[in-house]
Amino acid sequence: MKVIKTNFEGLLILKPRIFEDNRGYFFESYNKNKLEENKIFYNFVQDNQSKSLYGVIRGLHYQIEPYAQTKLLRVLRGKILDVVVDIRKNSKTFGQHYSIELSDENKVQFLVPKGFAHGFSVLSEYAEVLYKCDNFYNSQYERALQYNDPKLGIDWRIDINNHIISEKDKKSPSFENCVKFNSTTNL
Repeated sequence: MKVIKTNFEGLLILKPRIFEDNRGYFFESYNKNKLEENKIFYNFVQDNQSKSLYGVIRGLHYQIEPYAQTKLLRVLRGKILDVVVDIRKNSKTFGQHYSIELSDENKVQFLVPKGFAHGFSVLSEYAEVLYKCDNFYNSQYERALQYNDPKLGIDWRIDINNHIISEKDKKSPSFENCVKFNSTTNL
């Protein structure tokens, strides 16, 4: 596994080692020992999977303490643009966003630590996304911020006429009004 650091503290790209031949391919999608060899220590306790159609934008979601979550994401089928926004007040990248294309072809995984709002847009006909979480879902601690906040300037790579957004996400607060994290440490 190759671990690639981004300029956002704790935000990592994981590229698995893929073994391919005429039968197909094989790779380890998760190996706790290999993560720990790379100084990545999380105890994942819940897996989530979603299927979404082209044009769907999910996000930008997160949970606050004591149910904040680190997520390890990958795409099983299709292609998405995965987007995070740093909402850690003391971070050098506070208020900035980062995006990466994840697909069943590139098999890249994205490690999103606590303190980031997370979302994705579906760029293929449909996409199935699987992600591990290091804390359990709790609706009382779930928060979101507006996916199309002009202050964030996120290009979701979907024509605005094709956006498919949940009613809940349409009502999310702006970045300025969302709940933020106080620290970048121990997330």
